[in-house]
Amino acid sequence: MEFDIIGIKQRFGIIGNDPALDYAIHIAVQVAATDLSVLISGESGVGKESFPKIIHEFSPLKHGPYIAVNCGAIPEGTIDSELFGHEKGSFTGATETRKGYFEVADGGTIFLDEVADLPLATQVRLLRVLENREFIKVGSSKVQKTKVRVVAASNVNILDRISKGKFREDLYYRLNTVPIHIPPLRERKEDIYLLFRKFASDFAEKYRFPQLEMTNEAIEELKNFLWPGNIRQLKNITEQMSLIEKNRLIDEVTLSNYLVNKNISSVPMLLQVDNEKTEHFERELVFKFLADMKREVSELKSIVNQIVKGDIHAPALQHSYIDDIKKADSEASFHISGSPQYHYSTHHPLTEQLDDSIVLDDNYSLLESEKEFIKKALEKHGNKRKLAAEELGISERTLYRKIKEYDFTY
Repeated sequence: MEFDIIGIKQRFGIIGNDPALDYAIHIAVQVAATDLSVLISGESGVGKESFPKIIHEFSPLKHGPYIAVNCGAIPEGTIDSELFGHEKGSFTGATETRKGYFEVADGGTIFLDEVADLPLATQVRLLRVLENREFIKVGSSKVQKTKVRVVAASNVNILDRISKGKFREDLYYRLNTVPIHIPPLRERKEDIYLLFRKFASDFAEKYRFPQLEMTNEAIEELKNFLWPGNIRQLKNITEQMSLIEKNRLIDEVTLSNYLVNKNISSVPMLLQVDNEKTEHFERELVFKFLADMKREVSELKSIVNQIVKGDIHAPALQHSYIDDIKKADSEASFHISGSPQYHYSTHHPLTEQLDDSIVLDDNYSLLESEKEFIKKALEKHGNKRKLAAEELGISERTLYRKIKEYDFTY
């Protein structure tokens, strides 16, 4: 089947020359002539909403209604009524009989966006529509027929939902008769600058500003960004720059100010790290390591003392044990890399007691050890928080919080 892919892109506002994008358009046009269900997959912001429109416009039902429904935006308690309608008095607030989207879309196409968010009970009703082309209104016993084309979309992995018991497997295979995948923007590098130019032109016309341009370095920066929000994010950033930047030539330094998640890989979900908790956790690991080291050095010392006293007759091993102690003693000053950084020294002469500032009683909890570290650091620096925080390897803000937490008086 021959068709004008350039004309289709212009008609539906699709920008790009990526082969995977062209293939998705090709499948959409090919399947449009059938009555098969279609499942469109792709990350949020990739432009999935254009493809059900292509399917509808190239189908025999193109003169019928086209209805797009965001399943994730409808409350669970009312979604059955929204999709299938209800009878008067069927529930509190049902003051009159109402048609649902499947009845209104009869003879046309219904697009179910975020279909993975449908409740399980609603999924059963949808499966019945797909298999038998019939539904029942809420509060009714009358079966109604509908001739409607269903196109669904999801930005999450439905197979993962199935494994967790949140989505029916039979419904998935019924919807996924013909799958169409829309590639994320990071996989369409050569299309990124084309999209930017289109958005920059649109916003220049809208706000009556000169159009934004980019240096070659900025273009490379634009292409190499991971775009977790895809086309929607690119459009928003272009609009921001169009309104804010006085210099209409954007360089890589200016652009980087808008790419806020530059070092975060794209994933459906971004992890927010609590730096205070991470810092506290790392510090506790340091204390545990110190405690373990102290016990090991003490055990080695005990063995040497027994050898020296003659309680253990192992002259051949004597030098080995002493070497071990010296090695442990020399390695007791250590540095943990990362951010924040810590440096603690446990160096001491073999014949002397461990320095009081780092001796950790075996009965101490990690929190007690932490309290002792902070107390001694404050005493050493005359209660100057900045200097104490630097020695402890923590921020002054964290030290202040700990002082309040442990109710230090100074």
